[in-house]
Order: sequence, then C-alpha cells, then structure tokens
Amino acid sequence: MKAVLLSTTYFGPIQWYQKLYRAEEVFIERCESFQKQTYRNRCIIATTNGPQSLTVPIERGQSDQIRSLRISDHGNWRHLHWNALKSAYGESPFFDYYQDDIRPFFELRWDYLFDFNEAIREKMCELLDIQPKVVPTELFLSPAEIKENTFGTDYREAIRPKHPEPDPDFTPKRYYQVYEQKHGFLPNLSVLDLLFNMGPESIFYL
Repeated sequence: MKAVLLSTTYFGPIQWYQKLYRAEEVFIERCESFQKQTYRNRCIIATTNGPQSLTVPIERGQSDQIRSLRISDHGNWRHLHWNALKSAYGESPFFDYYQDDIRPFFELRWDYLFDFNEAIREKMCELLDIQPKVVPTELFLSPAEIKENTFGTDYREAIRPKHPEPDPDFTPKRYYQVYEQKHGFLPNLSVLDLLFNMGPESIFYL
C-alpha cells in the first residue's frame, strides 16, 4: 500500500491503524471542515452492555477547520471517559500493563483536537511498535483533486462509524474480547480494545 490520506481520529478504529501500519506514507488531514458523528472526535469501545461511543466535546467558533477546533471542558468528559475505559477493560489481560500510558490523556489538557489526536497517535504507535511515515496536510484537496493528482488512496470518508465505504483491503480478524460470550465478536472497535485484549500481539492483527 502506497500513500494514504486519513482523517484525524480519537483512539481510532483498528481499520485506521491498519492503514497507518501498512502504507508507505500517511497524510493526515488537518485542513478539512469538522464533521459530526465521525471518528474525528469519538471512539467506540466494548462494554458489558455492548458497544459504547466516547465523544470528545469541541467548541464551535468562527472556524470549523479541524486544526483550529478547540476541545471543550464541558461535562467533565475526561473523567467520564477514563472511568468508562476502566469499567470496560479493567478485567482485560493487558489493561494494567498499559493504563499508565493511557491515563495521562485524561488527566492533562490539550487545547486543540488535532494536537490531542496526534499525541494519542504517537503514543499508540509506540505501544503497537509501528513507525509510520506521517505527514500532516498543508491544504485541503477534494476527492476529485486527489484522484486527478494520483495523490494516493483517500480514506477520509471511507472509515467512519456509520455507513462506511467498502474496503477490500480490510477484513476484521477475530481476537479475544472480554465480552465476546455475551455480545459475540465486535469488529473494528477502537484500537484500545485490541491493545487491552491482545497486548504486544496487537501488531499481528494489523
């Protein structure tokens, strides 16, 4: 897989990290307009009650360009997200092993969503032991412009929680999940689900 273009993500899904791992070069979009109900500011985890979305609230101002979006402190979301992760994965095989690496993202504060997501991506790459070549975009290109310029494969809209586009390069692989006996295997959850359940073996699922 050569160059790919990805949207920014908050503890993105396994599919997103597969692209990050397999592509020769990864461009991460920071010049697009923000879109609601996407992985840009949400992740999906497995809980005892089934899949649960965790959403980072953002402040809407004069500009909705993704790199200019500020994170809101509304609703004590950091505390709620961390408690949700502890409740969901406290009994998983590798939660105790990784929790000290993940907890700071819910204790420290970042001003901008894009910077926050990039800090998460860098830490996740470290924990997964992958070293992608990542380049933030400097201008926005429409899907037509990308296709015309043979920029690479555009996954900005393909990887999304609702109505994802077909992706022949991604087939979810089953791995151990804490609640599989209750809910069945839940594919393409947040990469945290893979990490907490499979630990150092996670890379083999990418």
